[in-house]
Order: sequence, then structure tokens, then C-alpha cells
Amino acid sequence: MTTAPLTRDDCAALDAADPLAPLRDQFTLPPGVNYLDGNSLGVMPATAPARAQAVVQQEWGEGLIRSWNSAGWITLPQRVGDKIARLVGAAPGEVVVADSTSVNLFKVLSAALTLARRQAPGRRVILSERSNFPTDLYIAQSLAAQHGAELELVAPEQIAERLDERVAVLMLTQVNYRTGAMHDMAALTARAHAVGALTVWDLAHSAGAIPVDLNGAGADFAIGCGYKYLNGGPGAPAFVWAHARHAAHIEQPLSGWMGHASPFTFDTAYRPAAGMARYLCGTPSVIGMSVLECGVDTLLAAEPLGGMAALRAKSLALSDLVLAQVAARCAAHGLRSVTPAEHAHRGSQVSLACPPELDGYAVMQALIEQGVVGDFRAGDGTPEQPHLLRFGFTPLYTRFVDVHDAVTVLAQVLDTAAWRAPRFQHKAAVT
Repeated sequence: MTTAPLTRDDCAALDAADPLAPLRDQFTLPPGVNYLDGNSLGVMPATAPARAQAVVQQEWGEGLIRSWNSAGWITLPQRVGDKIARLVGAAPGEVVVADSTSVNLFKVLSAALTLARRQAPGRRVILSERSNFPTDLYIAQSLAAQHGAELELVAPEQIAERLDERVAVLMLTQVNYRTGAMHDMAALTARAHAVGALTVWDLAHSAGAIPVDLNGAGADFAIGCGYKYLNGGPGAPAFVWAHARHAAHIEQPLSGWMGHASPFTFDTAYRPAAGMARYLCGTPSVIGMSVLECGVDTLLAAEPLGGMAALRAKSLALSDLVLAQVAARCAAHGLRSVTPAEHAHRGSQVSLACPPELDGYAVMQALIEQGVVGDFRAGDGTPEQPHLLRFGFTPLYTRFVDVHDAVTVLAQVLDTAAWRAPRFQHKAAVT
């Protein structure tokens, strides 16, 4: 027996009963915009403009260089890092905010590769999945060339069987950016360790979106993004973590002055700082880190309401809803979900594959014109690498009526072929 899809009134009732609903007030949401793209760029926290203004006008404008001490600029990487640690299963002092995800990946992947090959010089392989985010693969290609190693890419289902004594590092993004499929961090980490390999995890699509337990999983290294589910703003600083068993003695390759044991002695020889401070490099981005702290605080506000577990439960309910609504209202147009139906294997997004006759980019542009903001990710058009419509769900501000309304607009765009209009065919630089 099939169940009729929820009506808009049903969804409104779910929103009225949602204990997380007050958290939406933490954000500035433009009127007329149904925003389902927090997996690319989070919505601006309402506190961010005033915080940025205070940093610029008071701390910089009036305090000037004194604010490194008086406003605590110098400890921002650790202070914000400790807040992020609460979201990813790390202990205080284990996370620092610095640089970008790409730069941080270079640091930890180099450290992991060096450590693994020091223990077993014959290990030459960085193992990853074929559909990992491109910047991760580019960084790995660069490091493999520098270290005389090789990058090997396999399908997700082949990872566990491919792990053997030749693998130095397993490098994975926990939630796949294209499909939203989620790896079992604990199981794959245990499998890697069983053959003597180390793990590097990219949390760009999981930190702030799903419960993460780095220490519980026994992971080795991790990095993550500040501007997606952490709501830190475009180009927000990223974060980096290393397990305590590594942090105290691994020297990362970008030995900048902020990672020195005593930066203001201005020694000519580098001595790494204790613990995670050695993963800093250049001068902290004070304005960016201050705004990122506002974004992280929006997630910590959920702790009295059940924290990441409660956010995860709502995220799954939202994505269940969109899967059911699309199946009921858009199936005739050939859209199919490539996001796993099983909760244990799904992140906080749904990706819909477009059939060859459907221009996914144009469809998304038609949706955006009507206020429904997702994004498009190109493939090669084959069943294995289809073009995708992506929709991200941020339980802090996404409502059930938002999902219902978004699918209503999607069905209208498809039923009327509105996407065929010439104005939707021009591709912008960012898709």
C-alpha cells in the first residue's frame, strides 16, 4: 500500500511542533528565497554584521595593534577551534582554525604520508575514491609526485577490499559532495589501521551537518570547511585536527611563524609549537575567524535542544520528505535520486540525477528565478556520472514547508518545460 505524500498543511504542522524551530531566528534569510544550498554556502548569522563591524571599527579602528592582546586576536585559532571540536568529537586543544581546506589538507596529508612511510618505507599508495572532491585529489596528486608515491582511485564499494600493506594513507571525504553518500568513518579507519595505513578525513560536508566522532572513530587526521554547514561566510577559514598520538611530534610541511614554539622571539631557526599550534602557518585572518565564530555559535545553540543528534534527526526527516515528494510528483520526468535511501549512508543533502533529455543546469536556473536555491553539478551525462541537481538541508533554518514548496516549484518547472527558456541556457562562472 502506498502512502499519500504529505500536504503543505501536514508540513506546516511538523514545523509548528519542531523544537528546533526557534533556531531559525539566528539567521538573516532574504524574503522570497527558499534556500536549499547550505551544503555550498551557509546562510548569514544575524550576529555576523555587528561582529564584523565591531572587529573593523572598534578592535582594528580604535584598538589597532593592541587588539592582538586586548581583543584576543592571537588566540582566535584555538578559541574557535575548541568550539568546532565540540561538533566533531574532538577534545579541547585538538582543533585549530587556519588557512583553507586545501592548504590544511596539504599539511595533514604530507604529515600522514611522511609518518606512514617512516614506519614502512615500502608503502607508496594514497588511496581515495574516484569521485572525491577535486581539490583533495589535486593536492594528493601534488604530494604523491613530491614523495615518490602514487594516488590510486577506486569506487566507494572497493575501498575496504583495496586496503593492504601497500597503502600509506586512506584519504576520504566523509560525505560525498556529489551524491551525499556517507562513509562509515569508524569501520574504514579500523580497516585502514588493521593493515598499517593512516587515515585523513575531509569533513567539509559533515561538520555541522551530521554527528562526527573523530576520537571515537580513532581517526588520524581531519580537515574541514568553515563556510558550508558552519555558516562562517564565503571563504571562511577552515579547520584542522590531528589525533593526540600524532599532534605532539609530527612536523607539518608549512612551517610558518605562527606555528613556531615562540613566534615573537623571531628566531631564525624553526622550532614547532606544542600540539596543534604547530599546524598554524601564517597570521590568522581575524575578521574571517571572528565571523566564523558567529556561525559556529549558531550550531552550539542547539546543544540544549539535543545538539547534533537532534539536528541529524531533523535533517533525515527533511531529506526523507524531499525523496518522497520527488518520487510522487516528479518521477514522470526521469529524475532519480543518487543519494542513499538508508539513513546510515546519507549525509544532509539529496542529489537528483537528470536524464539525458533534461538540461539540469537550466532547470536549476529556472528554480532559482522562482526563489528556490539549490545548485547544479555537472557530470559526463552517463548513468555512472550524471548531471545532478543538489539540495542541501540545514536543520537550523530549513523548514518542512520549505521542502514541500521547493518540490512544488520543481514539478511546475518540469511540467511546463519552463527550463527551456533561452535565458536559462547561459552558463555563469559559478554553477
